[in-house]
Amino acid sequence: MYIKFKRLIDFILAVILMIIFSIPMLIVAICIKLEDRGPIIYKSKRMGKNLKEFYVYKFRSMKTEREELKSSLSHEEMVTKVGKFIRKTSLDELPQLFNIIKGEMSFIGPRPWIPEYYVWFTDEQKRRTKVLPGISGLAQVKGRNGINIFKKIEYDLEYVDNISLLMDIKCVWLTIITVFKKDNAEISEQGIKEEIKELKEQKKYKRAI
Repeated sequence: MYIKFKRLIDFILAVILMIIFSIPMLIVAICIKLEDRGPIIYKSKRMGKNLKEFYVYKFRSMKTEREELKSSLSHEEMVTKVGKFIRKTSLDELPQLFNIIKGEMSFIGPRPWIPEYYVWFTDEQKRRTKVLPGISGLAQVKGRNGINIFKKIEYDLEYVDNISLLMDIKCVWLTIITVFKKDNAEISEQGIKEEIKELKEQKKYKRAI
């Protein structure tokens, strides 16, 4: 019953926030375009509810030549000046309001991860996709990228098994507090590769026993 109510609240709140943040979003879009004239929105394929793939939207924060620059610049150096600001303030996440309106995401839920993760998931770990992925979630307010991949999944499954209005309100409140903290806010491409490596090793171990 709550799932349907949650979807209704998500939709209404997303529309309201789109109106409230329309001017800031326009300003961010203009600043991104003025800095290096590349695309405003960055799209990334992610895994959604019931293992259905979709594209998550973000304001672009990396330089357009990121692939060519990988060999010469660090991850931090590839972030634009505007990108550093919108990441710090989480403004880069605002386009995900479109994902919520489309019914692909929720405000609260397990973060949507790239499909490469799920190749190495156990059936139990795949249960994190039983609900809509969220802009924020229990794993984010419990440690963000400061906890290992298995702890993140553990928190995600805890959310799936205990989803409720009270849980969502708690996550929203803790998310507001977390936004003002810089610790473990981002994960680099190398960090993602390391997490996938850990999942691979887990699967190899389970096959061996």
